[in-house]
Amino acid sequence: MIQHSFADFQFTRPLFSDRVALAWADPRAPMPPLMGDEVLSVEQVAPKRAREFGAGRAAARAAMDLLGHAARPILQGDDRAPVWPQGLVGSITHSDRDCLAVVTDDPEIRSLGLDLEPMVALDPALWPEICTDTEREWLASLGPSQRGNFAKLVFSAKEAVYKAQYPLSKTLIGFHAITLNFDLASNSFTARFTRDVPGFDARHLIDGRFAFLSGNLITGVELR
Repeated sequence: MIQHSFADFQFTRPLFSDRVALAWADPRAPMPPLMGDEVLSVEQVAPKRAREFGAGRAAARAAMDLLGHAARPILQGDDRAPVWPQGLVGSITHSDRDCLAVVTDDPEIRSLGLDLEPMVALDPALWPEICTDTEREWLASLGPSQRGNFAKLVFSAKEAVYKAQYPLSKTLIGFHAITLNFDLASNSFTARFTRDVPGFDARHLIDGRFAFLSGNLITGVELR
């Protein structure tokens, strides 16, 4: 994975393959310059949301540069998803203090999904909404002090899968539309669809990876 030097993140193993570039931007910094019709997406939003949008585009353009591409606008569709320039696919995520983007020009990669979450335990009241019965059984097998953090991992992994499948399916799916199996030894997971989604039959499998870094949880999915 091509990696921009940023913040305190040091990846111990790649989340994506070699032709995927990752870059960082600070959503707390002053609003970076936007390109072309990108400005239309921030005309009526709160300043915090505008800075997040700008940081996401700045990170994505830094990733483009790592791949050798000139900066281009990344517009926002009616569904608020990024509209990537022709020949590129990517994903953007942010927390209050970090914004990450991954971009690739590899024609064999159909879509990318990236999610960043602060490493704060997920409220147990949310577990039934987020987790399938199988996932809740897995959480129950863990030590009590671990369960909340790994429930957050379930949430983040499903967010990454959702972001990766959406550009292909154009379908909003709930958390129970997929169920996850984790391999903690290899920092990897497999997502299985529990129902048919356009482009993905029930039982279709998607692989992903995760990392715990500097108080953050990062999950990534690469669809080929």
